Amino acid sequence: MDTENRSAPARAQSRIPAKNHPGGHRTAGVVHDHVRHTENFTVIGNDLAQHPELSLLAIGLACYIQSVRPGTAVDIKTLAARFPEGPTRIAAALRELETHGYLRRSRERTPTGRIVTRTVSCNRPGHRTAAREAPARRSAARRTATDEPAPRKRLPAVPQPSYPAPALLQTAVDVLTGLRRHDPRLLLSTTEAEHLAPGVVAWLERDLTPTAVRHALTANLPDEPLIRPAALLAHRLTAQLPPPPPFRPPATPAPEPRHPLQTCDGCDRAFRAPGPGRCRECREADDQVPETSDCGETCAAG
Repeated sequence: MDTENRSAPARAQSRIPAKNHPGGHRTAGVVHDHVRHTENFTVIGNDLAQHPELSLLAIGLACYIQSVRPGTAVDIKTLAARFPEGPTRIAAALRELETHGYLRRSRERTPTGRIVTRTVSCNRPGHRTAAREAPARRSAARRTATDEPAPRKRLPAVPQPSYPAPALLQTAVDVLTGLRRHDPRLLLSTTEAEHLAPGVVAWLERDLTPTAVRHALTANLPDEPLIRPAALLAHRLTAQLPPPPPFRPPATPAPEPRHPLQTCDGCDRAFRAPGPGRCRECREADDQVPETSDCGETCAAG
């Protein structure tokens, strides 16, 4: 009975929210009040934002460089004019980023002979090396798994004509194969032209000329290289399909003019005619009367 129980607590312990209630309210540290960005934002990796060796100035400068558009000047003179830090501190921060792989700077000669500094910003140092090593590790497995090429993506569907006449299909193929003369990027294969030809025929059926179709397919093309020109043309043929022409009923013949009433000179009956004269019955009777000579006798037909 005189043995001391050393496992029993000396006094009652208070409940600690951080330990006993992991989800409890924290009394210290940052609390985030974030809103999800949907426009005008830049993705910055935590490997840069929380880099253990870079200075705060180098981290902030790297975030700024990654957020600007390509072609923006990021030399020491321009950055010193943009930020309150002097050229010395900015130059040191750039050297830090270059040491850790976030910047690559090289001096190149332009065609005019001028020496310029080319700066390449990298948001994930070492990703190029890893990308080169990964295919090398997987190449053997890929070769043993299959040697078949990857299936090509199917082209989008195009509008179909009501009646694909052979002459219209040939005209459509001529329009598609001639697009490369207007833009070399629109070079199509035979299979692609045959796939797109019905869509062009659907346009031609709607009273559009081949020139109008060609202009619609080649106008306002993007400046960057076209990865799949046939897919772009299929999208335009579908999205910009003009409405059908208005219905034109067949022309009806003009009604015969209604002539005024005339009085027949032979029988005094009324009949319609453009001018005075004899009616139809009197004219037919005159045609049936045999010719007579001056002596009053009927002459024999010669």
